[in-house]
Amino acid sequence: MTDRIIRGRIDRAGALVSADAPLMRLQQRAGAGIGKPLALPHLARLVALAQRLQRDISRPLYTADDHSDIHALVRVVPDEDGANLEISDWRTRPTVMPQMPVVGELAARPRSWSWECDQQLRMVALREGDGAPLAPTDWEGRSLSELFELQPDEEGRFPVLRALARQSAFEGQKVQADSNGSRIAMILVGEPLFDATGRFTGFRGTTSIDAGFETSPSPDAAAPVDPAFGSLPLSDPQFGRRIDGALRGPLSRIIATAETISGQFDGPIRADYARYAGDIAHAGRHLLGLVDDLADLQNIERPGFKAAADEIDLGDLARRAVGLLGMKAEEKGIRIDAPKVDDKMPATGEFRRVLQVLLNLLGNAIRYSPDNSQIWIRVDREGDRAMITVADQGQGISSEQQAVVFEKFERLGRTDSGGSGLGLYIARRLARAMDGDLTVESAPGQGARFTLSLPARDV
Repeated sequence: MTDRIIRGRIDRAGALVSADAPLMRLQQRAGAGIGKPLALPHLARLVALAQRLQRDISRPLYTADDHSDIHALVRVVPDEDGANLEISDWRTRPTVMPQMPVVGELAARPRSWSWECDQQLRMVALREGDGAPLAPTDWEGRSLSELFELQPDEEGRFPVLRALARQSAFEGQKVQADSNGSRIAMILVGEPLFDATGRFTGFRGTTSIDAGFETSPSPDAAAPVDPAFGSLPLSDPQFGRRIDGALRGPLSRIIATAETISGQFDGPIRADYARYAGDIAHAGRHLLGLVDDLADLQNIERPGFKAAADEIDLGDLARRAVGLLGMKAEEKGIRIDAPKVDDKMPATGEFRRVLQVLLNLLGNAIRYSPDNSQIWIRVDREGDRAMITVADQGQGISSEQQAVVFEKFERLGRTDSGGSGLGLYIARRLARAMDGDLTVESAPGQGARFTLSLPARDV
């Protein structure tokens, strides 16, 4: 305990511009320094509140460093240029790691790492126990899920992500991590942390060697087959259900959390952090799209798969697709020339599946078209076939590429994160399941024309 006042100064933008040694050590352990935004979330929120109210605020302060829990009383005194911090009654006590029920050798703490992360799962502390493998040296500020490769449990779930959503304790989270050139398997347990106001601030826990699998000879060695999926063929209906159970829920929560951070709904944050959160949300939506593709793939390859025979209007569905993706086109300055309201083309096909195909075609056209170009969508009829064509001004597709563009996982040599290579394969399979077809006409440098044909309907 210390009786002296620990002082600090925050500027108008929320950066720490001066600090006594104890506060400076905490700022540095959180991965920041002088001239950087205050990296202690609880304290930063008190400063923001005092500045917003323009009055003094005194509150208990709960935080931690690598070795101790810290309890103190902080007074925030705002002024026109920022705020002064006065921290008194500074008390420390040795960190007590969670004692949770674990199995067998996992209770042996000497071979474990202890860790702490904030509410965004960013690491704020990591240290080795006696006899434990060497911990990574570049852990500060990294995501827990980046430092430890999360593995699903027997039900295909991730205990730490479920705990994050519930702000509760967890155990049995299997992970893999790199240590001194080797790949090791470990088990995470953790408990939630809360500040004096009851707000969730992160997790603290231990990471112990998995007694059943200690090391692999190389970081590039193949991971063991997950029993939740390894024995199931893609055609097994359980595959799609397990994909949903294992990935959709956690991904949806990751996207929602990242969008909350990116939108700064809980208060302002550094601009680069907001961009990072936006990138996380974008990646999460991309992964969720892959989950959708895999679920669709499992459905359409199931024996006896059939699509419904709804009465649809291809002109109406084209306008719906444009309404859903028009904003994405505007971001690239792309103009979409869609069928007018009186351009009708009655057809037979499953409403939601036809819309799915059109969204895939239009999404590809937007993704691979140059900025400030144009996309045309036209409806037509030839005999008993109703047709809708999506044409763009992109780089085009060669005859060799056209021969494989509808194959499974084919991305025409692209290495970007634009898709899974399943979209056109699924789209053609759906078209043929509705007694129609999907074809392409193109040439290098002349854009591409994808045409969906379905049974025409007389009215």
